[in-house]
Amino acid sequence: MHTENVIEMHDITKIFGTYKANDNINLNLKKGEIHALLGENGAGKSTLMNILSGLLSPTSGEILVNGQVESISSPEVANKLGIGMVHQHFMLIDNFTVAENITLGKETTKFGYIDSAAANEQIKELSEKYHLAVNPDAYVQDISVGQQQRVEIIKALYRGADILIFDEPTAVLTPQEIDELMQIMKAMTLEGKSIILITHKLDEITTVADRCTVIRRGQTIGTVNVADVSKQELADMMVGRHVNFQVNKQAPQLKEVVLEVEDLVVKESRGLDAVKKVNFNVRGGEILGIAGIDGNGQSELIQAISGLRKIESGRVQLSGKDVTNKKPRKITEAGLGHIPEDRQKHGLFLPLSIAENMAMQSYYHKPFSNRGLLNHKFIQEHARTLIEEFDVRTTSEFALAGDLSGGNQQKVIIARELDRNPDLLIAAQPTRGLDVGAIEFVHDRLIQHRDAGKAVLLMSFELDEIMGVSDRIAVMHEGQIIAIVNANETNESELGLLMAGVPLEEARLQSQVRSEHDMTIEGGEPVESI
Repeated sequence: MHTENVIEMHDITKIFGTYKANDNINLNLKKGEIHALLGENGAGKSTLMNILSGLLSPTSGEILVNGQVESISSPEVANKLGIGMVHQHFMLIDNFTVAENITLGKETTKFGYIDSAAANEQIKELSEKYHLAVNPDAYVQDISVGQQQRVEIIKALYRGADILIFDEPTAVLTPQEIDELMQIMKAMTLEGKSIILITHKLDEITTVADRCTVIRRGQTIGTVNVADVSKQELADMMVGRHVNFQVNKQAPQLKEVVLEVEDLVVKESRGLDAVKKVNFNVRGGEILGIAGIDGNGQSELIQAISGLRKIESGRVQLSGKDVTNKKPRKITEAGLGHIPEDRQKHGLFLPLSIAENMAMQSYYHKPFSNRGLLNHKFIQEHARTLIEEFDVRTTSEFALAGDLSGGNQQKVIIARELDRNPDLLIAAQPTRGLDVGAIEFVHDRLIQHRDAGKAVLLMSFELDEIMGVSDRIAVMHEGQIIAIVNANETNESELGLLMAGVPLEEARLQSQVRSEHDMTIEGGEPVESI
């Protein structure tokens, strides 16, 4: 099907100081294929693609585009060669419209004036051709993350890209948006586009990719046909050892109630109720998972508990103390650890070093400081210990948080919050953007925290994560908890129905009927349900 190579990267090496981010990497992309680039957080995937898109220059090695050796010295040169990159953290200007963002620097002019009508027409054609629904007149700050990503894709296509690089494109998308994106990518290759997909999500690779190149710690491990390998084989190639996909845990040993939420009402940013009279508690020694389709009040609930959003009415008690509408630091001191949903906005201060970020919650206590003076030696030693323990891939503790890959930024936050050994750990999307090896590690740490008698509140859109890690699951729909079920007594079908607002009794019946139907199809004879 795919014959000629549109891209060939030969022996690409990139050195930063003494650190080899890419070490003699080889990769080729065939016309009309989706080629996955798989690797752990910090394996060198983004560095390699930043070289291909002109953001970085290689230390050594050569690149051929359509059979010609090229020096891709800037993104402009990459654009001229038909290479476009859709970045993980979108490069959009919030207070510009969709159309202005797409045409920025490539405006269509007529008699010396910007011809908005012609640009809008071209945007409309592209969005229809590739099923990328966007409103050209909407402001970027007013559209969803999934729509922002579509804008990024159209931006690359508008500049004439035939070769598209997607950098972790699904890290911030809902499951529905991920499905849509996969369809869009397939449609693009049918139009003759060639795609490199940077990811560490094995499901995505098996769904859309033709071939996959695996890199580990900056080196090429191999290129395989996706149809010929299992997810387990890909995971083991990526991490360099056997990866366990099952979460191992004992039955919970319940202690006293740590978090009590009563009749909580919280508004969202437009002033409408996002959380409507919610009641639940979490005990020491258990993990309560919060499941729900994105936008059903989960984010507002967690922000309210952690002091990042105002509570309209109701109350929150943490270890017996009323922390309703207290400042975040007071709630933290009452025993809260928080891995926030948006790591860059609420979790890290990107211009500061890893060491400074790791001390962020404790810097005003001994031994981090003494009489108002920071103890830099201790802060650095403490960071080195955590970097080692949590396998943060970095050059040193002095590296800026903003220079880390997304997954390693997440590890810095998780290390800081778990190191404080909080009575209640809120983990919102804790494995978003992490590779399978790191996910396995984080799940183990959450369970260790629970086994030490602490309470964990886990919010995630990944159903298998919610089911695998939680002891009980609270399902949110339209701002309310419509059911709390035991994780070992439910299944994906039942949870999916609950998330769609189906009442518990009815969801139980429907999911039972579905599973019996599936068994009948598989075995020919219906199996009696237990």
